[in-house]
Amino acid sequence: MAPFAFLFIFFQCLFSATSSTSPQPPLAPALYVFGDSLLDSGNNNILPTIAKVNYLPYGANFPRGHTGRFTNGKTLADFVAEFLGLPYSPPCLSVNNSVPLTGLNYASGGCGILPETGRQLGKCLSLEEQFGLFEKTVKSKLPSHFNNPEKLADYLSKSIVAVSIGSNDYLSNYFDTELSYTSKRFGPEPFAQLLVDSLSRQLERLYNIGVRKAITFEIGPLGCIPWITRNHKQNGTCVEEKNQLVQYFNNRLPAMLKNLTTTLKGSNFVLGHAYWLVYDAAINPSEYGITDARNPCCSAWLNGTTLCIPKSKPCPNVDEHCFWDGYHLTEAMYSLVASRCINDESVCIPLNLKDLVNF
Repeated sequence: MAPFAFLFIFFQCLFSATSSTSPQPPLAPALYVFGDSLLDSGNNNILPTIAKVNYLPYGANFPRGHTGRFTNGKTLADFVAEFLGLPYSPPCLSVNNSVPLTGLNYASGGCGILPETGRQLGKCLSLEEQFGLFEKTVKSKLPSHFNNPEKLADYLSKSIVAVSIGSNDYLSNYFDTELSYTSKRFGPEPFAQLLVDSLSRQLERLYNIGVRKAITFEIGPLGCIPWITRNHKQNGTCVEEKNQLVQYFNNRLPAMLKNLTTTLKGSNFVLGHAYWLVYDAAINPSEYGITDARNPCCSAWLNGTTLCIPKSKPCPNVDEHCFWDGYHLTEAMYSLVASRCINDESVCIPLNLKDLVNF
């Protein structure tokens, strides 16, 4: 058995054992999730967009089948929920009446930090819209569950927030230099600063709503995904020119998040430093038990560069693949990132998730 396949099975057993023993109180009262298709758990199923994956082989390895998750099984947020002892945060658009106190998922595939990102695919929820829906939840839905505002504030301060967004701002707005007006208007570093400044304002809005513990993940190595590598000539495994553009954004995140933590009393804005881990798995796959770090596991449209073809048969050894389709990681890769974020400080810094919960 490949070493990473063993590691993946180990964490599956760990999470399963935790949930099957006598009920333990959750480590946090709720998990609220924001972002794009890396974390979307089904919101796009309800929106008028072509960015939908509510069909097999998506969800082929997920207990509930094809829920709208853009992978074969669990997302990073699902593994975080399992560690916290919480149910998976349901898509916010599917909850009409009483909201669960264990959290909601507001992520929307195709969208980004900028409000215009993803509009060519149809309707999606930009980060500003996601936070607006969350604010509405906090002000209109949650108060009925608490006796007084102080208890609601305490609940929000102990809840965990996960944010992963920005990939589509590059994929949709910047990488295509011939069609993108944005890339003609902004150089690489000013564009990265534009995104970081906008993200900072939105995260401060989260704080004003009541959030105190948030993990914001970097953009992954987009130069390594099949959509990029199969459409561009490159000397190595990845198109490093594209990775460098993303790194202009990632390199600005630490200072921005540290500034928020310093200036906003009682807050902890943690960096999900995941770029290097996914990049290393793509460059040195054998060290992670990966046998294929270039090709999508599913049969995807346009020579394996986009989404999976409906009802197509995925590869038999999905846990040894880095990429599920032309854009997204496999469940096994999300498990790897989650385990490092939870247990050590090489991914989630300066606090891992265990420490953040107890802070």
